[in-house]
Amino acid sequence: MTATTAPVAREKRRIPGFAQLQRIGRSLMLPIASLPAAALLLRLGQDDMLGKDGLAGAWGDWLLPVAAVLGAAGNALFSNLPLIFALGVAVGYARKSDGSTGLAALIGYLVFKGVTDAMSPYVLGKPAAGGTQELINYGVLGGIVMGLVAALLYQRYYRIKLPAYLAFFGGRRFVPIITAGMAIVVALIASLFYSAFNSGLGSVATFVSGSPVLGGFVYGTLNRLLLPLGLHHLLNFPLWFQIGNFTGADGTVYQGDITRFFHGDPTAGTFMTGFFPIMMFALPGAALAFVHTAKAAKRKVIAGIMGSAALVSFVTGVTEPLEFSFMFLAWPLYVIHALLTGTSLALLNWLGVHDGFGFSAGVIDYLLNFRIATKPLLIIPIGLAYGVLYYVLFRWVITRWNLRTPGREDDDQVADANNVLVDQPADEPAAGGATA
Repeated sequence: MTATTAPVAREKRRIPGFAQLQRIGRSLMLPIASLPAAALLLRLGQDDMLGKDGLAGAWGDWLLPVAAVLGAAGNALFSNLPLIFALGVAVGYARKSDGSTGLAALIGYLVFKGVTDAMSPYVLGKPAAGGTQELINYGVLGGIVMGLVAALLYQRYYRIKLPAYLAFFGGRRFVPIITAGMAIVVALIASLFYSAFNSGLGSVATFVSGSPVLGGFVYGTLNRLLLPLGLHHLLNFPLWFQIGNFTGADGTVYQGDITRFFHGDPTAGTFMTGFFPIMMFALPGAALAFVHTAKAAKRKVIAGIMGSAALVSFVTGVTEPLEFSFMFLAWPLYVIHALLTGTSLALLNWLGVHDGFGFSAGVIDYLLNFRIATKPLLIIPIGLAYGVLYYVLFRWVITRWNLRTPGREDDDQVADANNVLVDQPADEPAAGGATA
């Protein structure tokens, strides 16, 4: 093997695993694309927007049903994220997928959830008399796993031939059946490991609450690293709703970073404040870097996609459309992003800046909570600095390592009707039967 062919051989050995990550990343974009609209609806329906503590209190109770409808519409999506991810990953990951792939994922996740719920008393212990049973909850991770299982089983069995007396259940009809059976096995195995899994995340949450600076860095970094699996919520919950105590003026004891912040605790916001510079300024800076490093022929399209995603991140704090656009396609950038998020939380905690959010760290929550925050004006210059840092660093890394960020993909990768980049072999129709 010559010196010129060795790097090529090494590259070929790396491609299969990387290609699988790309496929998973692109399949995740499908359900993620629906989150911005849901986020806006949910935010508008909250009490401090159109609800009783917002416009309804000033303009009249006729706005209360409007707020309820908008909030319910947005919450419908967020309440079913595991199921939505199961469907999206299955349809997006499987080659030549069709409706039976989605049906298999739906059945697989429902069986998985049913079995883990049934196993909960045996794994977590039965509640005391009159208490509520704690349930095994793998969150979005469970949906992603079952989506991948359904996709792999579909690719393996969608052409299976059964004996004549069972022919009706052959082919695509066999896939939901085998997926249901495999879901039982996956759920039983997941149940056995849940206590260790949950205890591990709980230990991390307790550790990061010990020091505002060090804990903020560790928490911010892990929060972003766990996002692809949807497990960051398990890390958020004890910090936002359990750890820390504050006694209000009426003697009521409030727990958790969010609850304490909104009830006047001046020390709260440790695990929220540092997200404002990242979501409002840093990620839009990264989006600008993607536009300027895109191929000239794709730059206008990428500018439209990244501009929309950056606006959503700035206004609402919903960052998934931006983060999932490079999370798998250019994972070194995501690692850098996670570490810089940790530094933002550590820096603002060190400076004594305290702010909070009821939904996410976008400009809506920033403005709504400005009066009850501590040193909120510092967030703007710090955020602008992070925006410049992200732009310069991301642009340098992209060009230096020739990363395949949005707009820099190979020519055999095209955009589908949903602006989601997918592999499109020349001899294979687009998902759902549409032509390219």
